[in-house]
This record gives sequence, C-alpha cells and structure tokens, in this order.
Amino acid sequence: MATIKLEIVSPDKMVYTNDISMLIVRSTGGELGILPHHAPLVTGLVPHAMRIRIGADRDEQLIAVAGGFMEVTPEKITVLATAAEQPIDIDINRAKEAMARAKARIAAFHQGTPESKDIDIDRAEFALRRSIARLRAIGAEFDE
Repeated sequence: MATIKLEIVSPDKMVYTNDISMLIVRSTGGELGILPHHAPLVTGLVPHAMRIRIGADRDEQLIAVAGGFMEVTPEKITVLATAAEQPIDIDINRAKEAMARAKARIAAFHQGTPESKDIDIDRAEFALRRSIARLRAIGAEFDE
C-alpha cells in the first residue's frame, strides 16, 4: 500500500511524524482528503480534529489543530499549526472549561451588556472552535 510522509509541527515542537495512507483535514476552502501522490497544494487550516489513517484498515487517529497552514507535495504533507495536540496531551476538564468561557463571552457579546464592549468576538469564536476541536480529538461528549 502506498503511503505519504506526514509531519505536524507547532511553534514549540514536532507534534507528529509518520508514514500514513490518508489525511482528512478541514481547510479554509472546505474538507480535503489527501492521499499519496497528491498534486502539490498549499492551503490554510481552520481549527478542527484532523483525521489520520495509517495502513489499509479504517482506523483513524485524531489530532487537534488550532489552525495554520498545510503544504502538500506528492511525497510529503507538512502541517504548520498554530497549535496542535495529540489526544493524550489534552486535558478534558481544561478543554470543557475553555468551551464554557468562550460560550459565555459569545452570549454576553450578543446580549449587548455594558461589559460586552470589551469582548473580542473573533477571539471568543476562535476559542470556541479550538475547544471543540480538542474535545472531538479525545472523543469527549459535549453540547455544541
């Protein structure tokens, strides 16, 4: 079976490296499936739980990414993530607390309370998407 080299790098470390059979990611243009010998591509990534398939079986490994960029060549996929975490490195309680904080900030912004003028809605929505990606990567149940 053909494979392609995958490297996921965050600013502080190499998060993941392996030969894989398929990568499924959410780019700024939509969901993409990358197979060995894929045409060259450069795209932005949005916060999500990227799906990695190794071998012929359908088992998937999930890695949470908080956005970044991906470069694809026929032999290699390089993900330069603003932040990336393997499930073992994710604290479920911390991720759930981040989600609750983000939801509260978004609700306060939309209610138009006096305190809401200090809320950066883009940052709050990004924090919500990142916490969802982290929770999906570990298979946690949560209310969106």
